[in-house]
Amino acid sequence: MISFSLSGRRALVTGANTGIGQAIAVALAQAGADVAVAGRSAPDETLDMIEAAGRRAVNITADLSSTGPLARVVEETVAGLGGIDILVNNAGIIRRNDLPDFTEEDWDAVVDTNLKSLFFLSQAAARHMMAQGCGKIINIASLLSFQGGIRVPSYAAAKSGVAGVTRAMANELAPAGVQVNAIAPGYIATNNTAALQADETRNRQILERIPTGRWGRPEDIAGTAVFFAAPASDYVTGQVLAVDGGWLAR
Repeated sequence: MISFSLSGRRALVTGANTGIGQAIAVALAQAGADVAVAGRSAPDETLDMIEAAGRRAVNITADLSSTGPLARVVEETVAGLGGIDILVNNAGIIRRNDLPDFTEEDWDAVVDTNLKSLFFLSQAAARHMMAQGCGKIINIASLLSFQGGIRVPSYAAAKSGVAGVTRAMANELAPAGVQVNAIAPGYIATNNTAALQADETRNRQILERIPTGRWGRPEDIAGTAVFFAAPASDYVTGQVLAVDGGWLAR
């Protein structure tokens, strides 16, 4: 199992105060990595869980809705952990509205956070990874990287972009020893999907389509993240892997 060990690795996870980001940050720590977490909200519980796994934890407060703090986030990770080997771009938002009423503000907010900041944070981290000759960038995509969804046009656009930029970055960074992959979660029970879970009709429709018959849990994503972060995936790059309970196979 040494090929799945992250001993000695330094990771940065964005949006790790709850949900998928928290599960990934903790799983990376349990696999042996020291972990920095970045976002607007204080991730006290996540930091405690990382330290309980016996690893170093660094908190970086930053609003990732703009590119302004991104270079600082990477520099604070390097300063706090001694380097950066793994980046998990998990931070994201969603806005819902009927297409005729969807605003430019909601479009820009989602695309800036979910796609633009993802690329430029990856760029900042990649400079360090290229210099050291190795690294892993893991993007959190979505089922809407493959589908259009309902009432979430900016989210669908951004997550489709995440799939595309994952492949583009993988092509350029592979010669430098850096692998770039994405995880496309299915319907996971998190804050972002609370409205869908509360909608009796939509909740039933969603469950009827998922072959496994349940909503995913954040920890269902964590194992895939460890794989993409570990030496086991050194020959895997440019992939968008759906972890969806079979949704896309239906």
